[in-house]
Amino acid sequence: MRILTKVFGEIEIDDEKIIHFPKGIIGFPDLTEFTLVHDEEKGTDSIHWLQSLQEPAFAMPVMDPLIVCPDYNPEADDELLDAIGEIKPDELLVLVTVTVPSDLTKMTVNLKGPIVINAAEKKAIQIIVEGDEYKVKFPIYDILNQKKAGE
Repeated sequence: MRILTKVFGEIEIDDEKIIHFPKGIIGFPDLTEFTLVHDEEKGTDSIHWLQSLQEPAFAMPVMDPLIVCPDYNPEADDELLDAIGEIKPDELLVLVTVTVPSDLTKMTVNLKGPIVINAAEKKAIQIIVEGDEYKVKFPIYDILNQKKAGE
């Protein structure tokens, strides 16, 4: 499948790379088909894009939360995850959305609303983590810079 996107221009999407969100994502319940795109031009391994196949202008930056919060381990009710099938630990992928404002020093991730992907089923759901342990706006600029300097 070929799609024309706002961020990447025209890209080819392998049918095997399509991720279905049975319930859409928070704020966009009608967007149910996505793919993960890696921005090779920017050369960053940390940030990827969750690109909508239904709305070419919609792409969200996402990343592995463990990069910026090594002890990240949110709990979710099993019934919330039922929509994406039985998940085996080695087929589980958790991503968090990244907010990149014009002032990059204010860059944050949303640890409160992770995206849980069942890689085997190619199904995903965005959940809200209960409690106060994780923040909606967790600052990551300094953490990423420290990691970059340490590499």
